Amino acid sequence: MDEKKIIIFTGPSLSIEEASKILKADYREPIQRGDILKAIQDSPDIIGIIDGVFHQSPAVGHKEIIEAINKGITVVGGGSMGALRASELDSLGMKGIGYVYNEYSSGNIESDDDVAIVFDSTTGEPFSEALVNVDYKFKEAVKSGIINNDERKELISVAKSIYYPKRTYYNIFKNSSIDEEKKEELIDFIVELVDVKKQDAIAVLEYIKN
Repeated sequence: MDEKKIIIFTGPSLSIEEASKILKADYREPIQRGDILKAIQDSPDIIGIIDGVFHQSPAVGHKEIIEAINKGITVVGGGSMGALRASELDSLGMKGIGYVYNEYSSGNIESDDDVAIVFDSTTGEPFSEALVNVDYKFKEAVKSGIINNDERKELISVAKSIYYPKRTYYNIFKNSSIDEEKKEELIDFIVELVDVKKQDAIAVLEYIKN
């Protein structure tokens, strides 16, 4: 059986170095407008979209993804931009994977701001935290009894009020009324928790691999 040609767009959710240990593929920088059309020219069997740019450059277009699908290319999305586009195009054949995709497709989240972050364009290291990740971790903190639901709502309200490039746990806690002891316990808990976008990125690669 011929080996399938796979192109994956990833970045801050899962580094190319980490991703290549899971799946052998042609890894590319976070996707932007026009990148799918370039990818189509390389005749891939599968395109995986994890990360993409939102505000720095024009985001990947719906039409170019549909064009890839119409050419018989399997397009899989999850994690960040991939989850957003998959939720918008799953009825047209794009495959969505993971928690973030499910949050979008169920209508729990709607804005691209929910997954947007700023990151180092050279290393892919994130400088801010995605709202979807913040929300996930605070929900888990409620389940673990570290904070109550009212405190979670306050923290999420603060997080939403912060412009996404400045959305960090430091800024969220600094602007909230949660007591210091609880904040410290929460920080320790958050550090140990999985990054949901990374978890989804791995799930995208595992899905393609299988």
